[in-house]
Amino acid sequence: MNSKIILSSGAAVFVAVMALGASAQAATGIQVGASGKTYASAPDGIQCALNPVTGMAPVVQAGLYNPKRNTSATVSLTVTDIPTGTTVTNDITTVNFISPDTNVWLANGNNTVVVALDRGGADSYAFDTSLSYPGQPNICIPDIRDNQVIGDLEYAVSGKSYATVTPGCALNARTGLAQKYVNLFDDGNYLLNVSVNNVPLTQLNGTTRLHTPVFLSAGLNVISAANGSLSTDYYVRDGGSGSCTLP
Repeated sequence: MNSKIILSSGAAVFVAVMALGASAQAATGIQVGASGKTYASAPDGIQCALNPVTGMAPVVQAGLYNPKRNTSATVSLTVTDIPTGTTVTNDITTVNFISPDTNVWLANGNNTVVVALDRGGADSYAFDTSLSYPGQPNICIPDIRDNQVIGDLEYAVSGKSYATVTPGCALNARTGLAQKYVNLFDDGNYLLNVSVNNVPLTQLNGTTRLHTPVFLSAGLNVISAANGSLSTDYYVRDGGSGSCTLP
């Protein structure tokens, strides 16, 4: 899933797009509500990004569409858990002319994002993040059930890489912080492009560079090792709070 998120300030980036009728309709990657005053990401616009607390998770954007100076609204999220049918609603934030939109992190199940205008009226937007198999943390976490763990090493099903299971703690020179990390190894003479949370990290070649440390952000981290278009190995590690105490 693409990790690029629209983070620009305001729905003003969509001024060339006109409201499309009385019902929510897709327009240039967004959908405009029946009121013509709110918008959200398109139904297929769920993105994967790094939540600062929980790690890789699904997210959409919602807010005011071409807002006037006196316009404000409350953005809320209702989630229905598919197996249990339990429904939970939480207010996310208030949006206005100065801060017209927000990221909405989605939970597992059927998500309904509501943008309720303070002067009356509300638009609803539905997003389905149903899990592909029981126990999967969220739709942004790849299926790694076929990986094999032997001792403290996890081997990818491709046989081209493996990684340590138990994170260590070390100083990350890039952040200046003590963070959890694991080591990723090239298990043969393969050219592997290594990324963490969709951000390129380094390249292993099986000869001069056989392994690399991978530092972990807070929450769930997705580590990938791509051998061109032939295969991509995935590993999932929990970075905890994003920091650790050096031994």
